[in-house]
Amino acid sequence: MAVLTLAQKGSPVPFIAAALGEFVNDVSPNTLTVCWQAGNTLQEGNKAATSTLEHDGRTIVGEAAVVAELAKLAGADQAEDQQQWVQFATERLATKNFAALDAALAEANHHLVMRSYVAGYAATAADAALWGALRASPIVQRNLKDRTPMLGDHLVRWYTHVATQPFVNRLVEAQAAVPKEKPQSVDQGSFDLGLEGVENGGVVTRFPPEPSGYLHIGHAKAALLNEYFARTYNGKLIVRFDDTNPTKEKAEFEDSIMEDLRLLGIHADTITHTSDYFQQIYEYALLLIKRGLAYVDDTDQATMRDERGRGIASRCRDLSVEDNLARFEQMRQATEFGQTCCLRAKISVDCPNKAMRDPAIYRCNLTAHHRTGDFWKIYPMYDFCCPIVDSLEGVTHALRSMEYRDRNPLYEWFFPALDLRPVAIKDFSRMNFVYTLLSKRKLQWFVDQGFVTGWDDPRFPTVRGIYRRGMTIDALRQYVLMQGASQKNMLLEWDKIWALNKKLIDPVAPRHTALLKQGLVPATIVDAPATPEIRELPKHKKNPELGTKRTVFSSLVFIDQADAASFEQNEEITMMDWGNAIVESIERSSEGTVTALSLRLHLEGDVKTTKKKITWLGQAPDLHPVEAMLVDYDYLITKKRLEEDDSVEDVLTPVTEFTDPAIVDANVDQLQQGAIIQLERRGYYIVDKTRAQSDLGFVTLIKIPDGKAANLASKHKEVPSAEPKKSKAGKSNPWGKKVTSAAQPAAKSSNPDEALNLPKPEEVSSMYVTRPVYGDVALDTPEQVSSMYSTKKYC
Repeated sequence: MAVLTLAQKGSPVPFIAAALGEFVNDVSPNTLTVCWQAGNTLQEGNKAATSTLEHDGRTIVGEAAVVAELAKLAGADQAEDQQQWVQFATERLATKNFAALDAALAEANHHLVMRSYVAGYAATAADAALWGALRASPIVQRNLKDRTPMLGDHLVRWYTHVATQPFVNRLVEAQAAVPKEKPQSVDQGSFDLGLEGVENGGVVTRFPPEPSGYLHIGHAKAALLNEYFARTYNGKLIVRFDDTNPTKEKAEFEDSIMEDLRLLGIHADTITHTSDYFQQIYEYALLLIKRGLAYVDDTDQATMRDERGRGIASRCRDLSVEDNLARFEQMRQATEFGQTCCLRAKISVDCPNKAMRDPAIYRCNLTAHHRTGDFWKIYPMYDFCCPIVDSLEGVTHALRSMEYRDRNPLYEWFFPALDLRPVAIKDFSRMNFVYTLLSKRKLQWFVDQGFVTGWDDPRFPTVRGIYRRGMTIDALRQYVLMQGASQKNMLLEWDKIWALNKKLIDPVAPRHTALLKQGLVPATIVDAPATPEIRELPKHKKNPELGTKRTVFSSLVFIDQADAASFEQNEEITMMDWGNAIVESIERSSEGTVTALSLRLHLEGDVKTTKKKITWLGQAPDLHPVEAMLVDYDYLITKKRLEEDDSVEDVLTPVTEFTDPAIVDANVDQLQQGAIIQLERRGYYIVDKTRAQSDLGFVTLIKIPDGKAANLASKHKEVPSAEPKKSKAGKSNPWGKKVTSAAQPAAKSSNPDEALNLPKPEEVSSMYVTRPVYGDVALDTPEQVSSMYSTKKYC
């Protein structure tokens, strides 16, 4: 029996072959088995392989060839008119040229004026092929749906009639029964790295961070992927500190990396250091020299770089083994001459892959090592020690990001050169984000220059930085694993990871209230309790397990200036968690700022009918609002993707921190550092500092991005150009608006504004600084000002 296999998502879907295949079974029952498969091709890398036919010991690939063979099985080769219409279907109706298709459809419509079937008085292979061609054409299907005159009445009548034939019914049912592939988002990858030699319980992976900085989100991906494959195959995960550069490395970085790994939920089966193997690595270097596969070069760095770039051999390349051993001993002892040398692997002078052009594998460094002290004066390079230690520690699969791909041949070269057990190496793509630097060198520059408060700055892409900004570890883990281990390099937006984070925190984030201090409006509530009442309200209406919060209902409440300015006389509004109220009076200053309100409760009013739902805060003698600083951030750089030749100094964002003094409900004062909440109508925030931890005596709340693209857009175009400001000790607002003394707590006063220590308008600006549309010069004549732009009078 012949077997016809069809790709469900082929381009185009092979409906001609499918229809002919089912028709063959009408002519000769049980002649053919028709199988649909999910996917757009039946052969990887061959998009034309949308159908295959196994018949008479042959495998025919491609719809055109398959259709020709099926037409013979259906008997079309015995009838010239059927052959012509099969050819018409595969050639004339398969075109993407609209004009040519229109002419072909008109011809088919004309042919069917007085006919129920294409060729004869019953369905034939010609009908099957023609129907399949029309079903496969997106243009035809769209016009059928829209009932346009393009197809012609006779063609539509015929198409509808043939659709009732048994062979078509079987085709439709079989294709619909194929399980649909789960759609994959653009930035979601696969875990299929094609690991060879995988055995359950025998897989050993390693995560080798250099203890010269804090883990960033890119490191998190590497760590999580290594853990994923080790756990998937019940294997072993090694965390190995690649401590081969004492100039940059510190024990404190090791401690921070281990803490970050614990935060990520990663638990190593073994923790090692490359320095544990310094003696063995040294002996392997001697072996390379003795085998004539390495030499000691005292060429200066600039000359060596030039020679490697031009493919010129070093003058030291052909030194004898004895000379090289003597020179390497001088390197080990760090003599004056030895310090001018490096050990190079003798691989190639002019290999197209420049990583293979006699790379340096050992160099001198007199800095004391944080683990081995000053015992060693020479240290192996990463490219040399990594394959050696991987082999010695039993690593079976070395997973590395794509940036190392050019160095993979070098990694593999050392195994036969040193008679080491080879390790399989697999690449995965780096996780790069817009407006984000992942280079530890560049991140260190920001720290050294004082443009950030440290490695845990909320603007940093370090694990600690994004954690401090409100990223939950669950969201980070889920997002990284969602990316998979694909090898497709992508520049990711931040929206999806923050949207995933929002999805996780929304059900468990208690709801609280915050009002901006600038222009805060006192409002008298008529008919409110004469004595303030404190009521217990749920922290989260949809999650009672979070408990309750104390809310003050008093005759004097405070309302945001923005809300108050939008009110109209006698307007009915809704005070959230209280009910409706009617605006009885509005007092304004000479500048138009609202200074006071009078509201009358209308609790029987329907909250569904009001347009404005506002937040408010009351106060009682023993329960009054608490001062807070609301903080938001922008990206550190203004360019989405930083190229190799870009200078960080040229793309610095002028202002990256924005602060707004506010008051929050008293319950916020009970929160611990790291607590995540939602401020009603403002978004999600994380407690960065409690009042007790703040030098200025207020709660610091950092805004958590919600994943909305508009909120994640760079803000730098909305603020005036300015020189970046460096952080000062004890201040939490580098690059942003200066926190004035007005934001500090003040002595109690009978004046509500003074009691809340409200800043004057000129002391605190809004979140963004704007300039007049027409510039700084007053333009007030028709010759100077048009409706939007400054123009000159035409005549």
